[in-house]
Amino acid sequence: MSLIIQWFRQDLRISDNPALFAAANKGEILPIYILDNENAGKYKIGSASRIWLHHSLEKLNESLEYKLRIFTGDAKEVIAQLLQKHNISAVYWNRCYEPWRIKRDQAIKEMLKRLGVEAHSFNGSLLIEPWELLKEDDSFYKVFTPFYKKAYLKGFLTGNPISKPYKLMISNQRIECLDLDSLKLLPTSTWSEGVISHWQIGEEAAYKKLEYFLQNGINDYKEGRDFPDKQNVSYLSPHLHFGELSPRQIVYNIHNKVSNRNLEHFLREITWREFSYYLLYHFPELPDKNFQSKFDYFPWRDQTTLLSAWQKGETGYPIVDAGMRELWQTGYMHNRVRMIVGSFLVKNLLLPWHHGRDWFWDCLLDADLANNSASWQWVAGSGVDAAPYFRIFNSTLQGKKFDPEGSYIFRFIPELNKLPKQFLFNIWEAPSSVLKKAGITLGQNYPNPIIDLKYSREKALQAYNSIK
Repeated sequence: MSLIIQWFRQDLRISDNPALFAAANKGEILPIYILDNENAGKYKIGSASRIWLHHSLEKLNESLEYKLRIFTGDAKEVIAQLLQKHNISAVYWNRCYEPWRIKRDQAIKEMLKRLGVEAHSFNGSLLIEPWELLKEDDSFYKVFTPFYKKAYLKGFLTGNPISKPYKLMISNQRIECLDLDSLKLLPTSTWSEGVISHWQIGEEAAYKKLEYFLQNGINDYKEGRDFPDKQNVSYLSPHLHFGELSPRQIVYNIHNKVSNRNLEHFLREITWREFSYYLLYHFPELPDKNFQSKFDYFPWRDQTTLLSAWQKGETGYPIVDAGMRELWQTGYMHNRVRMIVGSFLVKNLLLPWHHGRDWFWDCLLDADLANNSASWQWVAGSGVDAAPYFRIFNSTLQGKKFDPEGSYIFRFIPELNKLPKQFLFNIWEAPSSVLKKAGITLGQNYPNPIIDLKYSREKALQAYNSIK
C-alpha cells in the first residue's frame, strides 16, 4: 500500500488542519516534521521558540499515537530520500508564507511533479491569503485600516473550522528517523526551565486558553488590553505561531460567544497578524529593508553599552526595564509594553530597529517573522502604515498611565517594591532618605537613567528632520 506524507510545519494540531483532514481521507498517512535550518538561513528558529517547539512536538506526537517521524536538514532532500526508500503517492502540507519557505516549497512541488508524486497544499494558518485581497488597481494595501475594512466587508474575518479527521490511519512502517531529543531544541541552561514554567503547551492547552480568555479576558478588552497588570490579553500568540490553534477557530468562537464593542477590537488584533503576513508576502524584504527608503539615511547610533542595558532591563526607566525582564523571564511581553520598549530603543536611544528585531526573535516564544518585522518597522516609523516617527512614547508618562499602581513593575523589578509610588516613575528625583528607606542605591542595585528623555526626544526629532 502506498503512503501519503502529512508534512507538519507551523500547524501542530489535529483539529482544523485542512491538509491532515484531506490526507486522512485518502488513505494511510506518514506524519513527518522536518527541522529545516538549511534553508532558513539567518532566520532559523530562535532560542525561546526552540523551547516551545520541543514541547509542542511532544504534544503533537502524543496526539498521533507516538508515530510522528522527525527529521532535520534540507526539507527537499529529506522528502526526496523518503520517496526513494518508500512507496509514497502524495505529499500534503499547509502553506507557510515566509520568503525562504515559499521558495523552498515551490522547489519541492516541482520535484514532486517531475517524479509523478501528488503535491497538495492548503491554507491552514490565515483567514486571508495574501493574494486574495487587493485594491481596485490590483496593488496591495499599505495602510492597515482600509485593509481591515475591506477584509471585514468581504467576510474574511469569520471562521468555519473543520473537525478532526473522521478516521486517521497512521502508518506503522519502520522509517529511519530521529527522536525529538536529537533535535537539541532545549538549551542546556536552567533559563529554559524558568521560561517554560509560565506556560501550558499544545493543542489542548491552546483551546483551554482561548476558552479562558472568552470567559474572563475579552469583556473589558477594549480598555483593559493596554494595562499590563490586567488579564485582558489572550496570551494566544505562541499557540497561533506554532499552529496549535488556528485563526479560524479563534474567530469562530469569538463570533459565537461575544457580541459587544470588544469584539471589533480583538478582531483588529487578529487582522494585524494577517496584515503582517500580507506585507511580508508582497514585500519580502520586510525583515531587513526599510519600507520607507528615506530611513536608509537615518543617522542611527551604534552604542553596544546602551543596547546591552536595554536588553538586560537596566535602563533606569522602570516600565521599560519591567518589560525587558518579563521578556527574559517568560518569553513574552505585553503588547503595550512592546510598543514602549520599542519606541525607547529606536527613538530615545537612536539604535536601529534591527537590534530590537533580533533580540525579540531570540527571546520571544511567539517570535514570528511577519509580525516581528512589521511591528518593529511600525514602531520605528519606517514601515507601511507606520506610527509617525515624531510619535515618541515618554516611558515615564506611559508607566504612570498604564501601570499607575506599579503592580506590573513590582512583579518584575521586586527591588523597587518598597519605593513609594509617587517616585516609582522618576526614581532619580526621590530624596536620598526615601531611597535609603526603600533599600535602593542608584547605580548599584538599580541603575541611574541611561539617557535623559527630554534631550533624547529632541535628538530623535533632529535626526528625523535630517532625512525628511
